[in-house]
Amino acid sequence: MEKKTGVYICTGCGIGDALESAALTKVATGEYKVPVCKEHPFLCSAEGAALIRTDLEEAGVNTIVIAACSPRVMTDVFDFGADTVMERVNLREQVVWSHPANDEDTQMLAEDQLRMGLVKARDAEPPEPFMAEDLSKRVLVVGGGLAGMTSANEAAKAGYEVVLVENSDRLGGYLKDVYKLPPSQPPYEELQESNLEALTQEVNNQPAIKTYLGVQIEAISGAPCMFDVRIRQNGQEAAERVGAIVLASGSVPYDPNKLLDLGYGKVPDVVTAAQLEAMFTTGKVTRPSNGQPVKSVAFILCAGSRDPQHLPYCSAACCVESLKQAKYFKETDGGMPVYVFYKDIRASGNYELFYKQLQKDGVFFVRGAVTAIEDDGSGGLTVLADDELTRSPIMSESVDLVVLATGMVPTTAFGEAFKAQAPKEGDEESVVPSDTILVSNILNLQYRQGPEMPALQYGFPDSHFICFPYESRRTGIYAAGSVRAPMDYARCTEDGAGAALKAIQCVEMVAQGRAVHPRVGDQTYPEFFMQRCTQCKRCTEECPFGAINEDEKANPLPNPTRCRRCGVCMGACPERIISFKNYSVAMVGNMIKGINVPEEDEEKPRLLVLTCENDAYPALDLAGIRRLTYNPWVRFIQVRCLGSMNLVWIADALSKGIDGILLLGCKHGDEYQCHFIKGSELANIRMTKVQETLNRLVLESDRVRLEQLSIADYERLPEILDGFADRVQELGPNPYKGY
Repeated sequence: MEKKTGVYICTGCGIGDALESAALTKVATGEYKVPVCKEHPFLCSAEGAALIRTDLEEAGVNTIVIAACSPRVMTDVFDFGADTVMERVNLREQVVWSHPANDEDTQMLAEDQLRMGLVKARDAEPPEPFMAEDLSKRVLVVGGGLAGMTSANEAAKAGYEVVLVENSDRLGGYLKDVYKLPPSQPPYEELQESNLEALTQEVNNQPAIKTYLGVQIEAISGAPCMFDVRIRQNGQEAAERVGAIVLASGSVPYDPNKLLDLGYGKVPDVVTAAQLEAMFTTGKVTRPSNGQPVKSVAFILCAGSRDPQHLPYCSAACCVESLKQAKYFKETDGGMPVYVFYKDIRASGNYELFYKQLQKDGVFFVRGAVTAIEDDGSGGLTVLADDELTRSPIMSESVDLVVLATGMVPTTAFGEAFKAQAPKEGDEESVVPSDTILVSNILNLQYRQGPEMPALQYGFPDSHFICFPYESRRTGIYAAGSVRAPMDYARCTEDGAGAALKAIQCVEMVAQGRAVHPRVGDQTYPEFFMQRCTQCKRCTEECPFGAINEDEKANPLPNPTRCRRCGVCMGACPERIISFKNYSVAMVGNMIKGINVPEEDEEKPRLLVLTCENDAYPALDLAGIRRLTYNPWVRFIQVRCLGSMNLVWIADALSKGIDGILLLGCKHGDEYQCHFIKGSELANIRMTKVQETLNRLVLESDRVRLEQLSIADYERLPEILDGFADRVQELGPNPYKGY
């Protein structure tokens, strides 16, 4: 593409009052020989946008550099089509709103940011989206319970074909054994009938839904819009091609045989909530010990839940389920003694009204830890507990039945852990933490990275739990319902619909060659210069999304529709053979080289700050919006993810004479999450190799630092940036300055 570049400098929002725009024009036209450079008081106005559009249509401009506000705003105004290379230079939030007006250092910062923008625009090419052949927009739903049927039904109603698979002989999941549902309509005081039959009928009547019952998925290969599914049914095999997958395989109750301290398995009249539900469904609510009617009952909540010895987490629905079952008894006999022993009643939202109604109905609520269940000597049972309010032991009256509210365990939590391929002799030992993958025999993915979804701490399929809870590390596969997280019926319904919408978004985006979360709409994808590949496997091992398989010779086999465009593979590759049309190792290296580094005697250090686009960069914008000020020696380069940082950038910067390098990325861990799952963690791991680079250049290790922060930590940025600048000043100038 033969380029003709136009630079457009906005002087509104205080930019023109704080900077010498003529000097910026001189950088563009003098240093970089840009043929078109114009100023405008408000580029985001209709008149300003028309100015740019006129040059595109009449002056032959096809590459644009807009020096104005943050690239995170006015995206609709500055949208000139995919055929136009556009780079935006942030002069507002990160220059004039964060530094003193008409100051020499502020002006130098603005000019350097413009230089880097010009270099990036020069090196970038318009994206060429990956357009696969034989695409499918059908949705595969795995699991025919409430979430699965809802997901299938909603996708079909939206106009998409659905393949629904269920491993049992009928639809319904847990709902098949449910007597009644908690209240979901005002005044939220009375139980409701199950709507399973109506929902099942609606699904069966949908011509767009193809249902398989009593089946097992043999294998799933391929990628979004190109998934090939093999289904085993009654010894026969069927094949389906689908575009996206909703995993709604549900959960099972925690194994009560592990709750011996609560009498299960030893005392016949200690049952689980699921067993009691079955009693009401069949109409035979009797004591297992003697077959007599139940005239009094005690419920023990959190039976095995919120317990480090069993299930450390809250199962979300157990409290409401126990309240529902307590209502069963009160509807049968309003005078029946009903006890509920609990740690906390977690009946949020409208369920609070239901909880209050049960108090009015005469249910006895006891907050305390159950210590024992004993025979009272007359055939009944007593529950002993340490009362939380009185700090003293308490004993229930004699009851006929004790019900344990056991928690939920996802169906993905069973099976042996998948063992990643061990490195062969001569291969570099991986330093990347491997994903936790349990071979649960549900999806049977033909991925190098393992046959199932990566699991979170307690066996639930992973998701981006903060920003996009349905997104997983397997592009195009979305978990929904109680397999994703513990939840009640109402939330399962919402979850199934949400996952269906994500599946639809995926197939539509992929059909256009665009990425899904978090770089939604990105039309680039990684390109591999295979002639220089050394089969080191770094790209396949470090990709957070399983987007790269390997052939028998260990050559990478990219799956572009699985790719999230994070660039982690680009940062991992020691040979730098991976690049994007508008993002590459060479491009960022040239941007670094474009920074004007003053001589040592000018006493103006230069600090390169690589900022991740999802947390650090918007945090910098927020700091500017709040008019927080910080050291002007910084020079910002926005990167897709810190995981895309290639070590050569560190060497380039230090060789250029940059005095310090700060990496700003997302937090990672249980409390927060990198948008690309492992990016900031990988950057932290690579810092050990940065140390090797510094030792090779005989430089202090403090010249390179990594800081992790969330978008809400913007108030910390002045402290972080100023503190780093002070430390670099203590170290003195980079000895490579001037070479």
